[in-house]
Amino acid sequence: MGNVHMQVRRLEGRPLGRQRGATFIGMLVIFAIVGLGLYAGIRLTPIYFEYLEVVRALEQTAKEHANNATSPQALRTSLERRWTIEDIKSVQPKDIEIRRAGAGYTMRAYYRAEAPFIGNISLVADFDKVVDVRL
Repeated sequence: MGNVHMQVRRLEGRPLGRQRGATFIGMLVIFAIVGLGLYAGIRLTPIYFEYLEVVRALEQTAKEHANNATSPQALRTSLERRWTIEDIKSVQPKDIEIRRAGAGYTMRAYYRAEAPFIGNISLVADFDKVVDVRL
């Protein structure tokens, strides 16, 4: 029992300078991890903004052709016009899948976008959006 009591006293007597929080190396590691996360977010932001433009183009095309007799070619032409206006590069209008669905059509944009990260490492995002065109 006396031996345990001596160890406790020795721990209590340690100088506070050795017990004060993170070290310089620890802080560098934390800043590096946070910095890489922020950099990844910065690199992915344009990809997600472009996805929002794709979604907007699909929804506006569906709204424009709703309740009208239309064809897949008319839908694609409308998409091409919107692609030019929005300057969308990750996916082309010809890659949009247009299928007959009941009394209308469905337009599906399924694509993968990459953003360079560090050296030969890239960030990849997969997108899949389906919009119905009701006739």
